[in-house]
Amino acid sequence: MNRQLIGYLAAAIVVALLPYMGVYPIFAMKVMCYALFACAFNLLLGYTGLLSFGHAAFLGGAAYAAGHAIKVWGFPTELGLIYGTAVAAMLGLVMGLLAIRRSGIYFAMITLALAQMVFFYFLQAPFTGGEDGLQRVPRGTLFGIIDLRDDLNLYYLVMGIFALGYFVIWRTVHSPFGQVLQALRENEPRALSLGYDVDRFKLLAFVLSAAIAGLAGATKMLVFVSATLSDATWQMSGLVILMTLIGGLGTLTGPIIGAFIVVLLENKVGDFGRFMARVTDNDWFLRLGESVTIVIGLIFILCVLAFRRGIVGEIQALMSRRRAKAS
Repeated sequence: MNRQLIGYLAAAIVVALLPYMGVYPIFAMKVMCYALFACAFNLLLGYTGLLSFGHAAFLGGAAYAAGHAIKVWGFPTELGLIYGTAVAAMLGLVMGLLAIRRSGIYFAMITLALAQMVFFYFLQAPFTGGEDGLQRVPRGTLFGIIDLRDDLNLYYLVMGIFALGYFVIWRTVHSPFGQVLQALRENEPRALSLGYDVDRFKLLAFVLSAAIAGLAGATKMLVFVSATLSDATWQMSGLVILMTLIGGLGTLTGPIIGAFIVVLLENKVGDFGRFMARVTDNDWFLRLGESVTIVIGLIFILCVLAFRRGIVGEIQALMSRRRAKAS
């Protein structure tokens, strides 16, 4: 059996057992949602070479769309998730049509500007709840049978959604379409000279990335039964870039590691700071613990200086060097 397949099966078994190993299900579900979001972004930047500063629009847009459909329109939970994903894909199509005709920093700035327009729309639209957000969205049931108010039931649904999204990305990367995307990343003029419709491939990659990011946003809304403006801010777009770069740009598992590290820091840095403040009787640790962004920024600087390929990228490079020496 393929080693990679064995590794994925082992990882799936471990993740499935996490609730029975003392891991808080909400924490694990948050990691999976952000990991899927980071994997979707990595498909666009790591494999296509397009840096988007507006991916939070898809995360937040799908969360609002799915939450409104479930709470106000009475959609079944599974249909609400599909609807949120479809809204993100349509938003990605519109933004992609406007942005893909530019490249480099111009592409990034256009996506940022469009995402900010979407953010201000969410801020003022009546159905989003403004700064209060869309609260108390019912989780409902899955296929009318499985009660999703039970965190354990919801955990396995989120795990299944993550596995589906990851498989779509994995299959895309290892398909002829994925090979063309990587060719665009490496040498776009050469791909154009070979007769590929570069804009069409970029647009397809953008829409697919937006749809998967939307699936992550709709799922996150279901976990926290709310959709808020924080999901659509430019800071969220920056955070997903950070997750991808820390874990390893252009690797399949790197964004997952990066998402885990960032979520872990967001949840545990404050606890660590309070602990160190009690032990050392120094308020500096307390202030540091309250400044999660400073700690995350320091880790990002460390990764840029010491792990330029990201954690997974450096591990892969080290293994490649060892195999080269062995042969």
